[in-house]
Amino acid sequence: MKLILIRHGITEANEKHLYCGSTDLPLSESGRAALEERKNTAEYPSPDGMRVLTSGMRRCDETLDILYGCLPREEDPAFREMDFGAFEMRSYEEMKEDPAYLAWITGDNESNVAPGGESGCQMTARVLAGLDRLIGEGRDALLVTHGGVIAAIMAHLFPEAEKNRYEWQPKPGGGYAIDLEAGSYRAF
Repeated sequence: MKLILIRHGITEANEKHLYCGSTDLPLSESGRAALEERKNTAEYPSPDGMRVLTSGMRRCDETLDILYGCLPREEDPAFREMDFGAFEMRSYEEMKEDPAYLAWITGDNESNVAPGGESGCQMTARVLAGLDRLIGEGRDALLVTHGGVIAAIMAHLFPEAEKNRYEWQPKPGGGYAIDLEAGSYRAF
């Protein structure tokens, strides 16, 4: 089975360094322009014959449309970014003295739950359950999703690489072409 993972393009939240998971933002103008430029230079894998999915968030659907045109797609909320709860659409600078925020980013930040949101572990469990369903169907797939989601999938599929979440996150518009049978991947 082949799996293509693509991170959505840049949003205003990316530009302003805001935590953004559950907020349904569109791509920013500069994000759209960067994807248009990148699609002419990057070697995006062909989606021919593949099941096409997004997380259902606008930024992912818009990324798919820019890179591949208006393909029929399915939405699967299992592949949405982490819900940052009370920290959603806020920056480190804004919260750096907030005791709840400091408690969340201190210690085991995979297990710490954002107030009103979810933990990295909860998000990863949700994503991997979706991945198991997808793989169980045995059909090649292209998924346009989020950086944290891609990092969780890649860390799960390739633990021997010993990369952390941030090392696995592709740049906006980037991603991985994975051959599950061969146990290999190519970044693009």
